[in-house]
Amino acid sequence: MKFGAWLGLIALMLSLYILWQIRQLLLLVFTAVVLATALNRLARRWQRLGMQRPWAVLAAVGVLVLFFTLVFFLIVPPFTEQFQELQLLVPQGLDRITHWLNSFKVQLPQQVEEVIPDSEHLLQQMRPYANRLLGGSLVLVSGSLNFVLNLLLLLVLALMFLANPQGYRQLFIRLFPAFYRPRMAEILSHTETALAAWIVGALMSMGVISILSWLGLFLLQVKLPLANAVLAGLLNFIPNVGPAFSVVPPMAIALLDDGLKAVFVLILYFGIQQFESSLLTPYIMAQQVALLPALTLLCQVFFATIFGFFGLVMAIPLTVVGQVWLREILVRDVLDQWGGGQWPGSVGGGEGSPGGADDGGRSGFS
Repeated sequence: MKFGAWLGLIALMLSLYILWQIRQLLLLVFTAVVLATALNRLARRWQRLGMQRPWAVLAAVGVLVLFFTLVFFLIVPPFTEQFQELQLLVPQGLDRITHWLNSFKVQLPQQVEEVIPDSEHLLQQMRPYANRLLGGSLVLVSGSLNFVLNLLLLLVLALMFLANPQGYRQLFIRLFPAFYRPRMAEILSHTETALAAWIVGALMSMGVISILSWLGLFLLQVKLPLANAVLAGLLNFIPNVGPAFSVVPPMAIALLDDGLKAVFVLILYFGIQQFESSLLTPYIMAQQVALLPALTLLCQVFFATIFGFFGLVMAIPLTVVGQVWLREILVRDVLDQWGGGQWPGSVGGGEGSPGGADDGGRSGFS
């Protein structure tokens, strides 16, 4: 291999190493792009109604701030109070279970009684873990300084992207060779459309889950039905994993009243998630964006392995973008053109070739 080829290989390996080291920053930038895409779509809707661009952007940001403020004050203070009460009542519940198990053990034959381990000893071992779990829940709710700093950086980046989306779009397009820039502009338009469709579908699904959860918890007379319903809708943003987390707070709160009520809460959430996974999500996503369930789960595991919990949260938008880029670049521009000798987006190319580096003056980005 020639010196130039070796130099290129070394440069490629060095670039991959640098990208790996800054992968968390890249994920943060991607999240800011997704957030800015959603806000930009909302701002453009208001622009169509006659609102000027600066006012439309300000209104979109105001809606976002108002939403997260309401969610914070709706969820955090009451949940903190309930989990503090639960932390006090857990030892009492464990003592009650110990008494019940001892009463049951006395009624058993002596041969069976000798085989069963001592319940009091087991529950004493469980008590520190239960208290630690509840204490960890409070820490999780309160958050950390690192999370707050990342959130502020995310919001600042999103606002910067939102202020001049076309400028950042053109800057990204110029990173590609001149002959491929028109095609890249087209791919970015497809990506933005797919992301926006997924955002709409996710919001619709979250809304339906919140309404069904609130109605079920209200009928079961579980405390904080609205807060738990909003939390269930938000956690539904994380398929497969979020619904499992969302059932823990209402079950824990139901345990404060009656153990049987907690079982009913589990049945309620199981039924809602079956409805969501079997009927709601396939119908909504069929209208918005198509993602195979097995592919979704594999991508969640893949991105969680690379980026951690934040990668699990952003796995679906990453999958949507990856699906578009694989379809457009790998399949259509490479595999479908194998031996053709011409890019679909090049001059004189195939159908739908854009005329320049921008996509008809479209104000948006992906």
